[in-house]
Amino acid sequence: MNIASAHLMNASLRRIAHLDMDAFYASVELLRYPELQGLPVVIGGRGEHQPVVRADGRRHFFRLREYTGRGVITTATYEARALGVHSAMGVMKAAQLAPDAILLPVDFAIYRHYSRLFKAAVSSITPQIEDSGIDEIYLDLSDLPDELLPLAKRIKKAVKDATGLSCSIGITPNKLLSKICSDLEKPDGLIILEISDIPKRIWPLPVHKINGIGPKAAKKLASLGITTIAELAQAELSLLRFHFGRSYSIWLYEASRGIDQRPVINDAKPKSISRETTFERDLHPRQDRSDLSEAFTALCIQVADDLKCKGYVGRTVSIKLRFEDFLTLTRDCSLTIYTCDPVLIRRAAGECLRRVSLKKRIRLLGIKITTLCSVNAAYGNESRQRELPLVP
Repeated sequence: MNIASAHLMNASLRRIAHLDMDAFYASVELLRYPELQGLPVVIGGRGEHQPVVRADGRRHFFRLREYTGRGVITTATYEARALGVHSAMGVMKAAQLAPDAILLPVDFAIYRHYSRLFKAAVSSITPQIEDSGIDEIYLDLSDLPDELLPLAKRIKKAVKDATGLSCSIGITPNKLLSKICSDLEKPDGLIILEISDIPKRIWPLPVHKINGIGPKAAKKLASLGITTIAELAQAELSLLRFHFGRSYSIWLYEASRGIDQRPVINDAKPKSISRETTFERDLHPRQDRSDLSEAFTALCIQVADDLKCKGYVGRTVSIKLRFEDFLTLTRDCSLTIYTCDPVLIRRAAGECLRRVSLKKRIRLLGIKITTLCSVNAAYGNESRQRELPLVP
């Protein structure tokens, strides 16, 4: 029996959902500031960008054009996304695209509150939940007797009743397909897909819709005449192996066919939190130093934000570099105590970077933090510490 046949047999028994909250941070802010409904709103400002209540009782909101600094966008409303603004974009660049967009500071405390609310609402229907982030979860619905459509609507209603927010759900035989489907009809989407639907619903999509195919891989596939998932599914494994190596080519081969055996893992605690970016072109360590530095800092900020969102702090900071010849190096160093401070993470990552000989162009850059601990546990032990020096 080949891989595809075995997959079809197992897939018929599984009902896996991916639930993704719609523009989560921005949607939470719109609950707080309903007068911003329908406007382009960007989350990513600092504390000084908190709305100010004027003498007439109305609020004054800051605009993107008033921002100066090197911050990055955390998220944006769909109206702002229509103007080209997206998460991880530099705020100054976003200001060029949408100068009149409303700018709000991030408020992780309230986002965590709403995250707990929607997850608790879903857990009242099924306990088979894998926490995949502050605004998304996977659900294993295989053992529930309910028909999928009314069950999905019940889950969406429970989330709406608990939070006032909408979510999008994809339900398929596995996690890979469900994550694709939850993104196809946002906001407030619902897609239920069987393996037999893959040729019609999945194969026409561009390859980047598969989570795990980044801009660089998509560009390389395009150079081979592969732009859709259907074309990827039709590609010979030997061709993929020649251009992408053994493990990634096998993954591409299986992903294009909707094959994914990963289970939904209950109560999964993260072992690491990481962010990485593959550049549109390979960057030179000296000639493109400013671009590399900006990307390096942005990744550290994003990792720090992810830690705060998930309620964790960490002690070991790692960097990942992939060069133009695909050679990949990692370096790490440890802090004396736990942190989620982007400045300290950036400093530690810089220490790691100094231990790498930078002579070749860089195609990928990544930041990871491990040795994680919950914020409550860490603060209980180390709340009086004021400095977080590097371990010699």
